[in-house]
This record gives sequence, structure tokens and C-alpha cells, in this order.
Amino acid sequence: MNQQESAETLAIQALTWLVGQPEDLGAFLAASGASGAELGQLAAEPAFLGAVLDFLLEADSRVIAFCDSAALPYTAPMQASAALPGGREWHWT
Repeated sequence: MNQQESAETLAIQALTWLVGQPEDLGAFLAASGASGAELGQLAAEPAFLGAVLDFLLEADSRVIAFCDSAALPYTAPMQASAALPGGREWHWT
């Protein structure tokens, strides 16, 4: 599995987690313009998966909750985001 495929897999895990968080899911859908009915189809698009990770990375509380639930290091979403289209390096000060 290459780096982008690994990043896509992690992003799908994050999307699955997000679906179980109604408040965060509502905020993501509002920000992305997607509907709940479209999520399955959009999950096949690397750029959309990048948007999922970008949304996750906007709040430390989401990163911590997702990573704790998936037994991942807190840096995993940031690294995956950088491997997807539109990805960027995240810096915290």
C-alpha cells in the first residue's frame, strides 16, 4: 500500500468516526456542502477525504477523540492529510 492509499484508508476511518459524532458531522456537512446521503459516494474521492482530515485537524479535541478511538498516534491525521490532494503541512504554535 503506498502513502496515498494509506492516507485514504485513514481518512475513511476518520469519516466513519465522524458519522458517529452528530454535532461534528453536522458542522462538517455544513462546511463542506455535502449531504449525508452523498458521503458514501464522496468517500471515493481523494480530495474529499482530504477535506475530512482538514476538518478533523481544525480542533484538537476531534484529533484526540478520533486517534484515541482508532488507537493511532495524534500525528497520524496530519501526516495523512499531507499525502492527499490539497494536503498541507499543519503547524501549531
